[in-house]
Amino acid sequence: MKTIDLSPLYRSSIGFDHLASMLEGAFHTDQTSVGYPPYNIEVMDDNRYAITLAVAGFSQEELNIQVEGGVLTIRGKKKGNDQKRDYLYQGIATRTFERKFNLADYVEVTNANLSNGLLTIGLVREIPEAMKPKHIAIESDESNIIDHMTEDAKAA
Repeated sequence: MKTIDLSPLYRSSIGFDHLASMLEGAFHTDQTSVGYPPYNIEVMDDNRYAITLAVAGFSQEELNIQVEGGVLTIRGKKKGNDQKRDYLYQGIATRTFERKFNLADYVEVTNANLSNGLLTIGLVREIPEAMKPKHIAIESDESNIIDHMTEDAKAA
């Protein structure tokens, strides 16, 4: 496996040291992933996203969605079917699966919908007011001089 040198990133960024381990994990996951079930990730607008998984054959009770530590995990496990079937061909996969998605900071799951064999999970990024950019006023030296002059005049 090829390694990536992220040291130039660390020269001008602070607090992104976990990025290397996250990228390493992503490369490892992509190499070992079986590709089931297939999925789409859609950008709805600047702060809304949707993940859609093809889960044909799974009922709502057989699916589990969990968010923990910034990781969205979707699991599917078929319940035992007492009915024995003889297939000539079985192309619809009903095997157990687990898909994980790393969520960026401030991305929250808002809803999930199962329709026509597609599980759609809604996501929204809500940045707290304290984290949004704010304008900082720049004071000029002239205003400080005037303030000091009026203070000196009052003291005299």
